[in-house]
Amino acid sequence: MFVELKDQVQILLQKAAASVGYNLSRDDILFEVSEHADLSTRLAFQLMSARPESEKEPKEAGKEKENPAKLAAKIVAAITPEDLSQCRLVQKITTTGPYINIFASDFYLSKTVENTVMLKEKYGTGKNSGKILLEHTSANPNGPLHVGHIRNSTIGDTLSRILKKSGYDVEVQYYVNDIGRQIAVVSWACSRYKLDTSKKSDSAIADVYIQANADLSKDESINKHIEDLMKKVESGDKETIDSFTTAVDLAVSGIQETLTLLNVKHDKFIRESKFIENGDVWRIIDDLKKTGKTKDENGALVVDLSDYGFEKTLVIQRSNKTSLYTTRDLAYHEWKGPQCDRMIDVFGADHKLISGQLRAALDLLGQKIPEVVIFEFVSLPEGSMSTRRGVFISADELLEEMMDKAYEEIQKRRPEESEEFKRNVARMVGVGATRYDIIKVSPEKSTVFDWKTALDFEKQGAPFIQYSHARASNILNKAKEEGLIRSENDLCDGSVDFDLLIEPHEIAFIKRIARFEHVIMECARELKPHPIAIYARELADDFNQFYRYVPVLNVDDWELRKSRLALVYAGKIAISNVLFVLGIDAPDSM
Repeated sequence: MFVELKDQVQILLQKAAASVGYNLSRDDILFEVSEHADLSTRLAFQLMSARPESEKEPKEAGKEKENPAKLAAKIVAAITPEDLSQCRLVQKITTTGPYINIFASDFYLSKTVENTVMLKEKYGTGKNSGKILLEHTSANPNGPLHVGHIRNSTIGDTLSRILKKSGYDVEVQYYVNDIGRQIAVVSWACSRYKLDTSKKSDSAIADVYIQANADLSKDESINKHIEDLMKKVESGDKETIDSFTTAVDLAVSGIQETLTLLNVKHDKFIRESKFIENGDVWRIIDDLKKTGKTKDENGALVVDLSDYGFEKTLVIQRSNKTSLYTTRDLAYHEWKGPQCDRMIDVFGADHKLISGQLRAALDLLGQKIPEVVIFEFVSLPEGSMSTRRGVFISADELLEEMMDKAYEEIQKRRPEESEEFKRNVARMVGVGATRYDIIKVSPEKSTVFDWKTALDFEKQGAPFIQYSHARASNILNKAKEEGLIRSENDLCDGSVDFDLLIEPHEIAFIKRIARFEHVIMECARELKPHPIAIYARELADDFNQFYRYVPVLNVDDWELRKSRLALVYAGKIAISNVLFVLGIDAPDSM
């Protein structure tokens, strides 16, 4: 409802501003969060530099420019009672100095609860449209995902959920490096060393890959075998391609297990080799040559992107005439472009340069340019992570530790429950805590993962939000056990008087629920997922404050009790919806 409130206020202020000589579009009217009102705008400040449409009284207009408080008052005075009465979500509009403050109506509050219980999982869905192809994770299949990878996965998956919730048609892709140098090393290693089939497949691949790199560091002649394998793949040698595919499939299978545990889903896995096999890579190279921006550099073919501000050239073909990851990535993006309205890539900070060069080269070719979300790295107190050296903490190890620690907490809180219950809740809490601790930090900031904060049941982490959902479920279950309602359907059948919800903590909670769609739309617009994590914590906090200070089940007035149960149900729906967007399970009991 918050979005609808903004829309109504924009219409009112646009009309009022026009009546005092200022013509502006609705999108020009910007709002701020205020402690003193439901919405606030510094529109008068914005208009100070605008030229009044009417020049009948230039001196007066000049004074208004110098006095934003007077201009704000004049705009508000121009809002007629008739105009205000047509905007049912607005109670009143006032000024405090240069600020214009907007207050929501009682109808706004009651309609918020009604819409939430009626729309259920659809509540908060935005009105965006268009097809988006979003690529994330795309880790090299030479071992298991580590902590750095899962920040990519968590940001990418959460963004995809946000964009879907805001109305977009989103397809999520994993770009599989199945023919690069690292995969040649993996393939060579699989033919030389025995795979430990008792291990998870990606971990078994990591073992032989690490062993191969150790041998490579001692015997440089092995590089000749690696280069031969790469040439054979690019020339279409079936036996070599099959060996690469077998190794990659093993690694990807293990990676998918981890992603599934992390509640991350990809719609398609697109292989690099596709663009070698169909000839797109060679055509891209030819097209870049035609731009006149390529040149020979020590036998390699490079692209001069200095016109785009890049001093470093972009290598698109090695001196041995094999292609690079970047060349194949250009072909991949050229292939994606016509299939969507927008392309979005999620990359680590180490890809800043190459992603910029990728965008520049695509622009040089006249192709669609992807939007890039860059994230800084997440680390653990244990130290750095490197798959090549074998010094890393795998995502599997981190998740297992988080689930074990969550189990210990569940065991303390619910010792009477079955082992199956405790393990299931521990999985939901451990995974949810991991995702939340990663997503709550803005992508451009580096962070150190802190399991103690992540597993905070009191207020800071995902368990607090999940526990709020479980508490709401428990209240509704008690209401059913006591015969107060037959099911939640009794709370959305038109018989509830939502106007009875007038307590301050009720109103604060309702207003927080109302902001859900607005936060979703802002996150989608900015391509930043962390505000939805902050909102989730605030929503859970407001629910707990409401439940703490306002009795629900122990109310004699049946109509009031039913309206408060409806608010609990609305809260449960809102918390469930926001947890789903965060990729976190919403337990009914914990």
